[in-house]
Amino acid sequence: MYVGIAVLAANAVAGITGAVLWLRSRLSNSFWYVLRLAQAVVAIQVAIGFVLLARGETTPDGLHIAYGVAPLVISLVSEGMRVGAAQRELEDVEDIETLGRPEQIAIARRVARSEMGVMTVGALLILTLALRAFQTGG
Repeated sequence: MYVGIAVLAANAVAGITGAVLWLRSRLSNSFWYVLRLAQAVVAIQVAIGFVLLARGETTPDGLHIAYGVAPLVISLVSEGMRVGAAQRELEDVEDIETLGRPEQIAIARRVARSEMGVMTVGALLILTLALRAFQTGG
């Protein structure tokens, strides 16, 4: 139960922080630390679930397993989509080395903001699933 609450809290902080920063067009390293913490808590939650399942200490139904594994899948898919977001920002750039320093910084900021947006949506989706699991869990 405590790990489930940690999943809720960590993803709420990451999702809200990312959304506020994204809406304000601001970048912050703190978002990435909070996001990585949220991802680590999700991984711990999944690992504990698998250990309990392997020991036979729990007999979850399919829906419980889906709610347990989906956040990890969402984290992995979000990471893949983050790479795609960065590539989309760079597709019109012929050679970044030939651009001036201000243009390079502008592109880097666009890439970072796109990546933050994708990861924020992932954290908010995990939060939504965790809230639903918490409501339906017993």
